[in-house]
Amino acid sequence: MRALGVVALTLWSAARDKSALTLLSARWDALWYTRVAELGYGYEVRLPNGDVHSNLAFFPLLPWLERAVSAVTPLSYAHAGLAVGTLASLGAAWGIFAVVDLVYGRRAGVCAVLLWAVLPVGIVQSMAYTEALFTALAAWSLYAVLTGRWVTAGVLAALAGLTRPVGLAVVTAVWAAAITSYVRQRRHDPTTSPSPAGTPDPVPSFVRNRSPEGSGGTPWWPRALGMLLAPLGAAGYVLWVGERTGKGPLGYLDVQAGWRNGFDGGYAFARFVADKFTSFPSALAGVGLIAGVAAVVWLYVICVRQGQPLPLLVYAGVVTALALCASSYFGSKPRLLMPAFPLLLPLALALARAKTPRAAAVLGGVAAVSAAYGAFWLNGSGPP
Repeated sequence: MRALGVVALTLWSAARDKSALTLLSARWDALWYTRVAELGYGYEVRLPNGDVHSNLAFFPLLPWLERAVSAVTPLSYAHAGLAVGTLASLGAAWGIFAVVDLVYGRRAGVCAVLLWAVLPVGIVQSMAYTEALFTALAAWSLYAVLTGRWVTAGVLAALAGLTRPVGLAVVTAVWAAAITSYVRQRRHDPTTSPSPAGTPDPVPSFVRNRSPEGSGGTPWWPRALGMLLAPLGAAGYVLWVGERTGKGPLGYLDVQAGWRNGFDGGYAFARFVADKFTSFPSALAGVGLIAGVAAVVWLYVICVRQGQPLPLLVYAGVVTALALCASSYFGSKPRLLMPAFPLLLPLALALARAKTPRAAAVLGGVAAVSAAYGAFWLNGSGPP
């Protein structure tokens, strides 16, 4: 399905006399990551309105990987980033399948991966962007949490924190699961005692039974070490930026402010949506935005009602909150929501219950629409 999206982009770009390879590997954020790999940190652009776009806003794991791949292959930094992004998308698909298979079964896992592949902005999974890399690290960290591998979960969370600011979501999920699991183990025998009514179990009993590391009697130190490791990536980079800019621990927020990025609880996004209702044509877009946000919230409510494991709920909730409540470029919000794959599980379960021909027809139709939209979107004037 991702290949279908790339083919559609290639044909659309050729019709517009553009290079699909350039669109995938060396435009917008991908170009900024390539500059970090090539020149290091310190590059910035000063705009006529006084804004300063500094490459310190971009976390370092993808540029590090671009340097490493370029050093051992004939690929340029840009093409190395595309290779990393493409391979990471496969790792993300595998990780999403592993998590959903563990919780809901193999058929639901396949459906979840396919839904993630055909998201309207799924073309980003085939770009030299960080969404696929971050989703891969997040999914496998959540899998490690669900199977009681706390140190592995902490290491992967730290790497996710070196990839994007939303690494905070993975850290929060690891911490919430570790604390809740430890408290529950102290109060009950986790292999026999049920969870209190209405409380999602951070590590469900059927998951614990499939992994000795997740069983009762786990010593406290793996959880503690996992919790200690999890925030090191994001915290380390943010503190380094503060030291480099001379503005202390909050220096990274100043860097983001130069890009007009920040967290305002959704105020700027609400104003952006409200402004759409000043004329009839744009009012239709405003209605669409409200419907989209309502759909995201509705899916999260269903996730809660279905009793998803606590790490998935915490992770998806934080990713969603950061995406919707940030004052960033509003056209990027669908992309920022892409790592919140647990939101797709209600739809995946519905497809898994459907007969195979019907599920295939639905996914095939959505894949065709997604491929066309991705090609149109990426050939637009603004960044995704």
